[in-house]
Amino acid sequence: MTSERHRQAALAAMPILFVALWSTGFIGAKFGLPHAEPFTFLFVRCVLTLTLLVPLILLMGADWPRGPRLWGHIAVSGLLVHGAYLGGVFYGIYQGMPAGLTALLVGLQPLLTAALAGPLLNERLGKVQWLGLVLGLAGIALVLGGKLDPGETLFQGFGIGALASVLVALAGISLGTLYQKRFCTGMPLLSGTVVQYLATGALVGLGAWLFETREIEWTPTFILTLGWLVLVLSISAILLLMALIRRGEASRVASLFYLVPPVTALEAWWLFDERLPPLSLAGMAIAIAGVVLVVQGRR
Repeated sequence: MTSERHRQAALAAMPILFVALWSTGFIGAKFGLPHAEPFTFLFVRCVLTLTLLVPLILLMGADWPRGPRLWGHIAVSGLLVHGAYLGGVFYGIYQGMPAGLTALLVGLQPLLTAALAGPLLNERLGKVQWLGLVLGLAGIALVLGGKLDPGETLFQGFGIGALASVLVALAGISLGTLYQKRFCTGMPLLSGTVVQYLATGALVGLGAWLFETREIEWTPTFILTLGWLVLVLSISAILLLMALIRRGEASRVASLFYLVPPVTALEAWWLFDERLPPLSLAGMAIAIAGVVLVVQGRR
């Protein structure tokens, strides 16, 4: 009985741990992008991640995906969940889009995922859950709107390319979540993640080769940031995400991303002394309430 309680407690803690880890991605981008171009940064990250994962799989004797069809589906999901999402976010921030606005736009994912989950996965959301999705979006808007100075606008200081890249990230993570649930339910977590990073590495490597100088400033800040992103984001958080997608409905898993901008705002306040006004605090409470409605609501 005790072991079962521990198991249930661990399962309940998985979403909280995922949000805490995933929220550091924007912080890592802010630390690392001054020292490397985005696709080059992501390519090195993929190579290091694979260098750690492949020996781990061989040591554990883990199974590999069965059949070329499943390999293909896993590669496509990796291109969406990792390639499009990470590439879009990093390129958008690199091109001048504020990290807060990037988080807000990517935070639209639960609405997009919920809208697509019905026709693609035959999932249905009740009225209470739709209310939770709307509350979550409103909470994110309050969090980021409260951080603006008088006279500032959200859309300034960047071009259409930055906006387009972040919208690509939004589409990638939304479609990737649905695709993962629909076609990759039999995917072994560790070896499947390797297949995903192989596809992603090829994509961002091609981008680095075609569009970037591939120069890196190997400063202590960049090395520490890269290490954190590889070990914590590319391995720990992604495996948690795959496990959550396997356990729950895609639209409910996606609702966890509503918590990422508020948590990121707290981290930025602590690390960079960014102000956190009462309006932003109220937005955090509303966003959390929205997530609770989506996750706990009945189908």
